[in-house]
Amino acid sequence: MSPAPGQKIRVGIPYRTKKEELSNKRDAYEKYLAAVQSAGAEPVEISLGLTPEELLDVSHTLDAVVLTGSPADVEPSLFHAARNPKTADPDAARERTDFALLDHAINEHKPVLAICYGVQSLNVFLGGPLVQDIPSEIHTKIQHEWSGHEGPEPHHEVTFEVSSRLAQMAGANQARVNSSHHQSVLRPGRNLRVVAHAPDGVIEAVEWTGDANWIVGVQWHPERMVAADELSQSLFRELAAAAAARKAPVHS
Repeated sequence: MSPAPGQKIRVGIPYRTKKEELSNKRDAYEKYLAAVQSAGAEPVEISLGLTPEELLDVSHTLDAVVLTGSPADVEPSLFHAARNPKTADPDAARERTDFALLDHAINEHKPVLAICYGVQSLNVFLGGPLVQDIPSEIHTKIQHEWSGHEGPEPHHEVTFEVSSRLAQMAGANQARVNSSHHQSVLRPGRNLRVVAHAPDGVIEAVEWTGDANWIVGVQWHPERMVAADELSQSLFRELAAAAAARKAPVHS
């Protein structure tokens, strides 16, 4: 289902970090905006400097949310863990913004696509813990992390649960995805189920089970693959379609 002409779906997209917002570093952020536009929706930039009242006001104007990746890591105390020495500094403004957007979206049944840091943020918001550093905690041979400067971006296979939304979108139980992270979901938070793993067991995706709302979290970066990858395109299209279906009038 597509939105009516002239009524584009509004998708809120928080900046990746407060530092990037203040310095106007937008290269990575622009990819999320472009991916939402490619699905026929309207990206809405969400500043990390909004007051709680301003954030609530803008949340009411949104139809869906995309939680972006980030070079920050979620504060470990938020999931009751001691800090791993490899854990990056948190971004408190990003955490506040994500959690406010998630609280609104879940309560108002608005779709959410959570990407990389975004899926970690989603999981912590729902009470789940994280693997703070895959190389030192899991000792895998699969390259998950990528600095963006050392060779081509790594890719690996993921396997989907047969009954998952992602398997339906992929039209298969496997896909090849890019990888640029050193943290991941350790155990799913409340009302989330794990629907994808890497070959080494690292959790690669979760989906919402709390009600019929469309909430999907992926550990890879579909916004960087959307130009040539059908699954990546489907993720953004399905987000927009779920938001459009929520807004559609009910005919008796």
